[in-house]
Amino acid sequence: MTESTQELETLQALDTPFEIGGVRFTSRLIVGTGKYADNRVMVDAIRASGAEMVTVAVRRVDLDRSNEEGILHHLDPDEFFLLANTAGCTTAEDAVRYARLARAAGFNEFVKLEVIGDERTLLPDVYGTLEAARILVDEGFKVMAYTNDDLITALKLEDAGCVAVMPLASPIGSGLGVVNPYFIREIKRRLSVPVIVDAGVGTSSDACITMEQGVDGVLMNTALAAADDPVRMAHAMKHAVWAGRMAYLAGRMPAREIAVPSSPTEGMLD
Repeated sequence: MTESTQELETLQALDTPFEIGGVRFTSRLIVGTGKYADNRVMVDAIRASGAEMVTVAVRRVDLDRSNEEGILHHLDPDEFFLLANTAGCTTAEDAVRYARLARAAGFNEFVKLEVIGDERTLLPDVYGTLEAARILVDEGFKVMAYTNDDLITALKLEDAGCVAVMPLASPIGSGLGVVNPYFIREIKRRLSVPVIVDAGVGTSSDACITMEQGVDGVLMNTALAAADDPVRMAHAMKHAVWAGRMAYLAGRMPAREIAVPSSPTEGMLD
């Protein structure tokens, strides 16, 4: 047994199972496939991250797996759980259409739902997302919905039947980290389905802080693909996600504005 395997088994023993829509995963990190310099770097970074679930933007990739230049040619579905993504869709109709296309092309019943409402900020269209979620759930899809950090929207998406709700940390590709940690924590407290923070993580400290809010997982793409060394960053993110999760489960010490001695003051020698 390798040292990394032993470490993984130890961490798993300290945690609770991570399950989405009836499927259990080991890693709480989900990664995307866009913006990499080439497919070799993409696969190396995904493997270094330890992620099992990998998103694929159906509207932006060649769905022909036989094309050696295409992303799907390099992603073995026996190695990675491929999650179709409706990235780039700006209406509920488009999102539903591309989700159906993904299923027809051989993807599983899971779909990461994105309906973008503003091209400048890439913030989601709440109404369009809810409309598409209801349609896709009725058609048997297991919907993981990207949304803003609004509690009411998150509750409505859960009520619509989504298997996971994915509030943003900050705008897609911004690298700003968690802008509103209170809202993220409140969404996690109120929902029964997994809460996975999606978008805005820029570096490993962002991933760690995000997981310290108690969420179930983190999804990222640009943070890896746009790093000077995506593979090294993927290694960092893997450990940051585990560190944040363990810190949350451990329960941090209370924050104080005064110093408190770490050693007892009674019984000290004169």
